[in-house]
Amino acid sequence: MLDIASGRLLAARQLNDAARTLAAPGSTLKPLVLYGLVKTGRWNPANRVACNRELVVAGHQLACTHPLAPPFDAREALTWSCNSYFAAVARTLRPGELGRLLRPTGLLGATGLAHAEAAAEFREPDSIDAEQLTLLGVEGVRVTPLELAAAYRWLALELAAHPNSDSARVVHAGLEDSASFGMAGQASLGGVAVMGKTGTAEGVASSRSHGWFAGLSPAEKPKVVIVVYLPAGRGADAAHMAGEILANAPVERP
Repeated sequence: MLDIASGRLLAARQLNDAARTLAAPGSTLKPLVLYGLVKTGRWNPANRVACNRELVVAGHQLACTHPLAPPFDAREALTWSCNSYFAAVARTLRPGELGRLLRPTGLLGATGLAHAEAAAEFREPDSIDAEQLTLLGVEGVRVTPLELAAAYRWLALELAAHPNSDSARVVHAGLEDSASFGMAGQASLGGVAVMGKTGTAEGVASSRSHGWFAGLSPAEKPKVVIVVYLPAGRGADAAHMAGEILANAPVERP
């Protein structure tokens, strides 16, 4: 858990592991990339993409688990973590663009929050398939929990600095909806207003999934970043744990 204003580490469990564990971030990358693309005018958040929940990319089964729905816009796609939507976003990326979007967030470098940190592994995509798999956090990128926390602190600062921009409005609304009734809804069960994103991915040498939740609280005016990483589990499990942590943490409620 990080203080957004100062970047100070407020609380941690197994900090050494959080500093040295590298894992595929799954869908936690979606809001970071969406924010950058909308901010630079490279993606219109009103664009709608249909999803049949049966996405396959280069042999990877990336079926969506959200309910059947009409084509999603950006806010809805973020709420329900639609892989088809973000695969369509990825297909519009230019060579080298994904790295240029992610580096300013702090995701791809050591944070200085712990000793002997590992540094993220990132391979710039060299094909349309690779663009999709990397943006979806499946291949080509592995980060530490501390790096993901730093990136979401960057996002929180951006949302606060540009609250009336299209990029801030759509990402803020999508993350708030996600943690309220969408794919990260388990995070709100503790009664604390939170916005955030889940992620589920598989390890390099194992088909066992690991789960993430990255969020900001309180949702209206965030003061803290919380990141939960579960070496074995799914994003929904990490969101549930985040909700329990926030319910017992001295976080100011709106």
